Amino acid sequence: MVEFILKGNVTCGPRPHPGLTEMEAGRNLSRRKLLDSAGKGLGLMAILSPTVRSLFDKVQQARSLVEHLSPMEAAVHEEYWSRIQQAFAISRSTINLNSGWTSPSPRMVAEAFVRYKHQEDATTSTMWQVLEPQAETIRSGLAELFGCDVDEIAITRNASESLQILLLGIDLRTGDEVIATSQDYPRMLTALRQRELREGPKLKLVRIPIAPTNTDDIVTAIESAITPRTKLILISHMINITGQIMPVRKICDMARSRGIETVVDGAHSFAQIDFERDDLQCDYFGSSLHKWLYTPKGAGLLYVRKEKIRNVWALMAAEDKQKHDIRKFEEIGTHSSATRLSIGEALLFHEAIGAKRKEERLRYLTGYWTDRIKNWPGIRFNTSLDPAQFCAIANFSIEGCDTAKITDHLLAKHKIIATPIIHDEFAGIRITPNIFTTLGELDRFCGVIESMVKNGLPRSCRI
Repeated sequence: MVEFILKGNVTCGPRPHPGLTEMEAGRNLSRRKLLDSAGKGLGLMAILSPTVRSLFDKVQQARSLVEHLSPMEAAVHEEYWSRIQQAFAISRSTINLNSGWTSPSPRMVAEAFVRYKHQEDATTSTMWQVLEPQAETIRSGLAELFGCDVDEIAITRNASESLQILLLGIDLRTGDEVIATSQDYPRMLTALRQRELREGPKLKLVRIPIAPTNTDDIVTAIESAITPRTKLILISHMINITGQIMPVRKICDMARSRGIETVVDGAHSFAQIDFERDDLQCDYFGSSLHKWLYTPKGAGLLYVRKEKIRNVWALMAAEDKQKHDIRKFEEIGTHSSATRLSIGEALLFHEAIGAKRKEERLRYLTGYWTDRIKNWPGIRFNTSLDPAQFCAIANFSIEGCDTAKITDHLLAKHKIIATPIIHDEFAGIRITPNIFTTLGELDRFCGVIESMVKNGLPRSCRI
């Protein structure tokens, strides 16, 4: 029999303080209320083993070091972040600057996942009656974090699944136009191209500025591509190859004024930067949760505005009685409940840190290494260094170097994991630290780059 240990009166969100705007303070109070209700049966009502409870308590206790500080002040409090770094069981034998792919889970989430897996195996014959219904409480937690109705959130396996549900399920006809950018995620563009071949809607790709000085240029580029046939716009909230934060609200407002629907690819923005649905005003949104919410691998989120659910076809067929039900998008057959339920612990971890506090730390880490190398000869950034346009992800190139060879060299010689980006419009190295990244690790990375620039590129890395 499954034993539930309720979390009681947990208050994990940051307290309002003079450094927060009225809107941000209101959000934090709302999120704190969410966690206060955990003991009343919200799905953050996970099964807390003594080990998980102990790990969570350490994260909560660390908050006392920064709860009186603004998020920007807390971003540079190294004692606090040292304690948060200890919440992850990661190897320091390499320096992982590739959080743009996926992220490790904190130990409390990994421990919870294992426990759920054991319970799943122990209750296989009754898993759907015992464990699966608990996913409704996880749905509530995700809806609270995103700021939408609980019946507008589906739990998927990743951003690709969420977005393909939308791109393949929204009604489009021959001659209809879909606008995306040439820097959108390749899998999403592949889905639209397949649909173009099968059904006839036309995909129009817009080239947007790299490292723009003004994001209005992005809005103008997209707006100039609109015609009377335009039915849908796909927008990346944060472009995965550069980290560029897109002016989503302006694009969505502009699209809605013209009767055009918007799909937002939030694979990297959700739980990396602090926002809610109403900040975007999009019709549809998809994200992966194993990137910046730190869930176990294979968890995603899909948002569909309630009145639009009935008009989107499920990727896997659902019964007609589910036509208006967001859960029709979860009809994928047998799947593990353990991953879904572990989202609860990941939500607790995220809220214990505080969304805005986490965002400012991630932006500080990126600013730390970019500020150090940005004025060196031969260094060019493919990401705007305007703080409003970046957070954890940035991309740079070294004049005269082969990007792929540089990243191979970083790993082979210095055990630094970075990501080569080879795009039709540019090539560069994507660097993505995380809250488990230490300043010492970034110093080591910058030291290697400095040596290359000042002493000459290794012959093996030259073009």
